[in-house]
Amino acid sequence: MRRVTDQMGRSVGVPMHPQRIISLVPSQTELLYDLGLGERVVGITKFCVHPEEWFRSKARVGGTKKVDMDKVRALKPDLIIGNKEENERADIEALEDEFPVWMSDVRDLNDARAMITAIGSFTGTEIHAETINRRISAAFEGLPVPGERLSAAYFIWRDPLMVTGGDTFIQDMMKRAGFDNVFAHQAERYAEVTPAELAAADPDVILLSSEPFPFKEEHIAEFSMICPGTPVKLVDGELFSWYGSRLTQAPAYFAGLRQG
Repeated sequence: MRRVTDQMGRSVGVPMHPQRIISLVPSQTELLYDLGLGERVVGITKFCVHPEEWFRSKARVGGTKKVDMDKVRALKPDLIIGNKEENERADIEALEDEFPVWMSDVRDLNDARAMITAIGSFTGTEIHAETINRRISAAFEGLPVPGERLSAAYFIWRDPLMVTGGDTFIQDMMKRAGFDNVFAHQAERYAEVTPAELAAADPDVILLSSEPFPFKEEHIAEFSMICPGTPVKLVDGELFSWYGSRLTQAPAYFAGLRQG
């Protein structure tokens, strides 16, 4: 057992090369797969849809917001990996009474790379983690600088209408993609807004995310009525909000989005 500091500044006792890991965060579950942890991951959430083979075969311990303690206990984990934003504080406090729990806190790309490095270190997959981080860095360094920045509203929920505010990972991805968030000034990191507030913000483009609310073509007309003439785009929420190995794919997607 060794002591490591997680991204919330907590000292956590982690086994040397843990063998029974539970992941409570979809993007970090995908990262664990790409780190080559295979059978060492024994449990995931019902929202951990990537990779598909794990989604089909791994034991599920509930959702990111509601963890089933009995299912966790049955798996006898020697490490649980969560995230400050994704998971409920009460769940994490209950889990850490019985198991080692390492928590990430990812607000920007640098935090994401640090998280990948840390998980690689305490799982003994440093080489894979370093390779993934090199690929992420190269992809973002190759992201073309857009000729013109566009103001944008990024919607994550429909009823009520909710947008991404400031100090979020999505906000950092928006900036890197060439979008200036018109709701970055909101006090809440994810804020409810009214149609009138959206109209007053008058963004150059409205971005409707595929998650957590699954916006679809049928919803575009609603926003076009609020901001007539403003382009409304459906965007891949995973590529704006997943902060694990999927980041290698994000820059190419952002470049295509700006060109489209």
